Amino acid sequence: MDMETKAEELLYEVKDEVGYITFNRPQARNALTFAMYERLAQICEEVSANGSVKALVLTGAGEKAFAAGTDISQFRAFKTQQDALDYEARGNRVMGMLEQCPVPTIAAIAGACTGGGAGIAACCDIRIATSSARYGFPIARTLGNCLSMANYIRLYALLGPAKVKDIIFTARLIEAEEGRSIGLFSEILPDAAALHARATELARTIAGHAPLTLRATKEAMRRISQKMRIDEEKDLILMCYMSNDFREGMEAFLNKREPVWQGK
Repeated sequence: MDMETKAEELLYEVKDEVGYITFNRPQARNALTFAMYERLAQICEEVSANGSVKALVLTGAGEKAFAAGTDISQFRAFKTQQDALDYEARGNRVMGMLEQCPVPTIAAIAGACTGGGAGIAACCDIRIATSSARYGFPIARTLGNCLSMANYIRLYALLGPAKVKDIIFTARLIEAEEGRSIGLFSEILPDAAALHARATELARTIAGHAPLTLRATKEAMRRISQKMRIDEEKDLILMCYMSNDFREGMEAFLNKREPVWQGK
C-alpha cells in the first residue's frame, strides 16, 4: 500500500482552531491499520508542538462505526513472542500520546466502537455518541487476546472494575443509553449529522476557554490514573492482612458475632 493511500485512511483537517481526525475505512468499519495508528501519533505530536490547535475531534467515516478495532488481517504477520509484545507497545505508545496531548479531545461515536477503537475513545476526554453507538472489547469471543495493563487501568478509571469485568467476561457491547447512564457517553444524539454538529459546537466552546486550566485538569486526571499500578499494592495488602482488625474480623465471622474494629 503506498503512502498516499495510507494517508487517505486517516483524514486530518483544522478549522477554527479545532482539529478533526477521521478514521476513513468505512468499507472495513474503519478498522485500524498500523499506518493509521502511526498517523494518529504523528498528529498528536504536531498538536503538542505547534500550539495552534485548541481541541481535537475524533470520529469515523460513515454511520456504521467509529473504529472497529485493529484490522485482524495484520495479525497474520505475527511469528514470534516479540511480535505480540511490539504490538502492545505500539498501542501503548500511540494511546499514551493521545492521552497526553495537551488539548481536550472529543470522540464523536456513531455505530461500533470496539477493540482498538474503544481503546482510543477511552483515551479521549469527552465521548458523545449517536443512539446507534455500541462500545466494548469482545475479545473473549473473537481473538482470545487481552488488553495491556495501561488499557485496563484506563477502563478501570472510566468504568470501574465491575463494569470492566462485565463487558470483558460477557464480550457484550454497551449500548448508547447504558453508556450514558454509566458516564461513558456524556450525550446521546439522534444521528450522525447531529453528532458531528454537536462535536463541532462542543469543541469550539472548549477551544475558547482558558487553555492552561484545561491542560492542568487533563494532566491531573492522567496523573491520578497513573497511580493505579499493580506494584503499589503490597503495602495495602499487608496493612490489612497483618492487622489486628483482620484477626478480629475472622474470629467474629467464625463465631457469628459482630466485629469490634480498631483501625490497627
